[in-house]
Amino acid sequence: MRAEHPDFRLGSVLATSFTATLTERQGNAVERIPTPHRLADWLAVSGLAVPSCTPAQLDLARELRESIHATATAAALDEPLPAAAVEVLNARSAQGRAAAFLTPEGKRIWRLGPASGVEDALGVIAADAISIVAGERDGKLALCASPTCRAAFFDTSQSRSRRWCDMNTCGNRQKKARFNANQRKKS
Repeated sequence: MRAEHPDFRLGSVLATSFTATLTERQGNAVERIPTPHRLADWLAVSGLAVPSCTPAQLDLARELRESIHATATAAALDEPLPAAAVEVLNARSAQGRAAAFLTPEGKRIWRLGPASGVEDALGVIAADAISIVAGERDGKLALCASPTCRAAFFDTSQSRSRRWCDMNTCGNRQKKARFNANQRKKS
């Protein structure tokens, strides 16, 4: 990965990790896939390697990312799902022609079509988002408690009470801010 771009925030859930390619949505937004090459990088580290990506495919990916975020946010807040976002998720899922394969080690890998790799990868991501929003997986959608982040994440903790999208970033930042505020009060 190129040093001039911010690192990816990778989680264990494909769809919400994809939404984390745009962070600090309520503050100074950080775009982690600013170029087609960076989208290809993200797909590769997420097990969906593609040979290349065009600017038009990057636009499709960003539209999907924002649709997943809007749908996951509505689901986390127990609000009606935005019709336009649901339409994008369904369209991307239907356009993908990826196939799941089981490795001898018992892991699932994805095989993407040679002609439409990016669209196939987006189909996998959309299908993952659909399974989460539909409640087919064990966990719950939640929003990061950081006022500048508000990322949607999938909480699989035992108590389902996780507050941060990522403890190493948002959680630590909030704890540090609280600590510093307490130190100032003591002075």
